[in-house]
Amino acid sequence: MAAGAALDVAGLARAFGGVYAVRDTHLSVAPGELRAVIGPNGAGKTTLFALIGGQLAADAGAVRLDGRRIDRLPPYRRAGLGVAVVFQAARIFTGLTTRENVMVGAHATTSAGFVAAALRLPAHHRQERLIRDRADECLARTGLTRWADRPAGELPLGQQRALQLARALCGAPRLLLLDEPASGLRAAERERLAELVASLRAEGLTILLVEHDVAFVMRLADRITVLDLGRVIADGPPAEVRADPAVIAAYLGSTADRRAAA
Repeated sequence: MAAGAALDVAGLARAFGGVYAVRDTHLSVAPGELRAVIGPNGAGKTTLFALIGGQLAADAGAVRLDGRRIDRLPPYRRAGLGVAVVFQAARIFTGLTTRENVMVGAHATTSAGFVAAALRLPAHHRQERLIRDRADECLARTGLTRWADRPAGELPLGQQRALQLARALCGAPRLLLLDEPASGLRAAERERLAELVASLRAEGLTILLVEHDVAFVMRLADRITVLDLGRVIADGPPAEVRADPAVIAAYLGSTADRRAAA
């Protein structure tokens, strides 16, 4: 596993139709830290992830990876620097096998280039073998080995989620963004996921996690950042955040009440 990267988000903002989904957001994640981002529905959590990963462009602010500004780079360039995003909605290539789907995750880190592939040069073959071996390791780690040669479209929901994580890991990320990874999973699948995420954290991977399951978050996170209406309203260790009056109010109050008070 590659060494975890430091993430710094400064003054990040994005509006849709004049309404801010993320506004003046600041966030710093240390290398190897597992940071959770929580908040009520509509808080801006998924938008924040898309701004960091490059799927959305920011209206203002900066995103830095190990001090290097990346918010002006396209998603594939960010992936090449070690940023991997696993969104809640399953994104798989149904016409490929499970193994081939996982191998796609390494494309941003390959060095053998188009000419080597087109001419089937030795460098291309060596690269393909290395990627296949890496994919098999990721399949084993996520419990998908027996599905490796099956069409990815045949996988149940839990395995599709695992496939997306395996594909992200195949790219040897330094910053892993997980958007609602436990959503819709059964208890046993959720437990396996928690164990895997904890092991990645123990190996030094930097992880940013969005999750509605508060128990899941409290078990795993080093620190928690709470968003409400696009703004950070709390940040700290799990026990401290759980007792914060602003956090309690955000979860219990209505969206209309909170917008009126903003």
